[in-house]
Amino acid sequence: MVNLNLPSYTYKTKEIEGKTYIFDIIRKKYLVLTPEEWVRQHFINLLITHYGFSKNLLRLEGGLAYNRLQKRTDIVVFDKDGSPFLLVECKAFDVPINQAVVEQASRYNLTMKCPFVVVTNGINTFCFKINFDNGTFIQIKDLPKGNN
Repeated sequence: MVNLNLPSYTYKTKEIEGKTYIFDIIRKKYLVLTPEEWVRQHFINLLITHYGFSKNLLRLEGGLAYNRLQKRTDIVVFDKDGSPFLLVECKAFDVPINQAVVEQASRYNLTMKCPFVVVTNGINTFCFKINFDNGTFIQIKDLPKGNN
């Protein structure tokens, strides 16, 4: 896998029948190591070790309904009260972060109602603060810290 613009960390992988798997510390199991999973696992590490989010407050690939379609969010971080706080949409490192990716994350957030939305491919990461009162959002320079 390629080097990302995210902090490196010590991860566990294993080979099974010619496929590489990476250990997910949240779901406590090995998952097929795809380019998107590589980004997701690095971002999980970033949220926990650099931003102070408890791994108990992270939900991965959670289901949600949007326009009667079943969709999956990559990462949702909840605040200490159990309310959705930060939605993260991960893409493979070779997928550009463009308007369509931002719109996808925004559609998911219509259901989740997180005050912060992040889109990342591990190379480029963008964070937005959402104002639900007036329907606007602004790009911010850094992610919010944990312990919220």
